[in-house]
Amino acid sequence: MRELRWAGLAAAAAAMAIMFFFALSSQEPAWRSSSKESKPIQTADKALQTKPAIHNEAKREDLKRDIVRQFQHEAPKQWGEYVPGVLTHLVSDKKVVALTFDACGGTNGNGYDRKLIDYLISQRIPATLFINSRWIDANLKTFLELAKNPLFEIENHGTEHRPLSINGKSAYGIPGTKNAGEVIDEVWVNSQKIKQLTGRTPKYFRSGTAYYDEVAVKIVKELGEQPVNFNVLGDAGATFSKNQIVKQFSKAGPNSIIIFHMNHPEKQTADGVMAGVPRLLKEGYQFVRLEDYPLQ
Repeated sequence: MRELRWAGLAAAAAAMAIMFFFALSSQEPAWRSSSKESKPIQTADKALQTKPAIHNEAKREDLKRDIVRQFQHEAPKQWGEYVPGVLTHLVSDKKVVALTFDACGGTNGNGYDRKLIDYLISQRIPATLFINSRWIDANLKTFLELAKNPLFEIENHGTEHRPLSINGKSAYGIPGTKNAGEVIDEVWVNSQKIKQLTGRTPKYFRSGTAYYDEVAVKIVKELGEQPVNFNVLGDAGATFSKNQIVKQFSKAGPNSIIIFHMNHPEKQTADGVMAGVPRLLKEGYQFVRLEDYPLQ
């Protein structure tokens, strides 16, 4: 009897060993799972603790060298918000409108209009958020929360919020980039930061002040992003009153892109949007993100 009992225990142990072996062999190796291209959005605590490199310096320098050489003989002839290559409308046969909100960052631009964003969330209004690198640094936890919300599309509003020029033109008193290399830095660095934090590379770029020359526009496209502005000025840099903003909503038509700002809670942008959105909904308009439709 004792021999039979020991034989039974040995057989059971062998069976368990075989099951354990197959369980291990069926798991994906850690090195393989870590090499997947898709990356989850980081938690704010992890992002703050690890402070990962936000761009590949060698790749950036290679891009600079190649792109500077490519455009070294081109001289810009135009300067403004509506130069060739900058898209300003959706393409659709429906009554759709895209609300876009800039977060500019910097000394007087790191605020967060929570009232505005909470309204969009409560009413399930999708929007595209153009976020500057400095604003991300000042509002990291908020940025990561916004990036996780499927209502919002996160796009690139530049590294230092500079007008995009290859020869140093200014707009509204803000000095522009001085050459092609600075154009690349203004686009690339923040693009890589957003990609590192969210796992998604921005599709669209809007420069600080929304000013470009046509050569800088070409450089943005070489970097894989599309410059996008607007055809309705929503809040004029958060300077419009509530009534002025409501009036701007009345200028929107099918396929409009409207620009507002989400970094000045002390201004009246939230009140104007909260009054204007219901009017367009009542007229049968649908709000969409830029990535939901082609642009022109």
